[in-house]
Amino acid sequence: MSDRNSPTPNKPLELKEFLTIETDDGRSLEFEVVGTLADEESGETYAVLVHGSDEGEDEAEFIVTDSVGNLLEDDELAQEILDEFLLFAEESDEGASE
Repeated sequence: MSDRNSPTPNKPLELKEFLTIETDDGRSLEFEVVGTLADEESGETYAVLVHGSDEGEDEAEFIVTDSVGNLLEDDELAQEILDEFLLFAEESDEGASE
């Protein structure tokens, strides 16, 4: 996938904002920002985005970007951020249902 097609580059992404990503095969997919995480050690902020979550489409697809929407090159770091986000979301859901 290539980087975002953004009308306002270098502006930090916000929750519920949409980002269009063009895939290597020429498709354009719209992802919604569902979370942001800050790394206390590095001071970096990352965004977690999802495509196809509730709309009866295929399984949800997640991506991780830096704070302004550039896809992370480091797959291991992206997976670590996504895992942390999903764990936090799961714990939040459990706390809300109690």
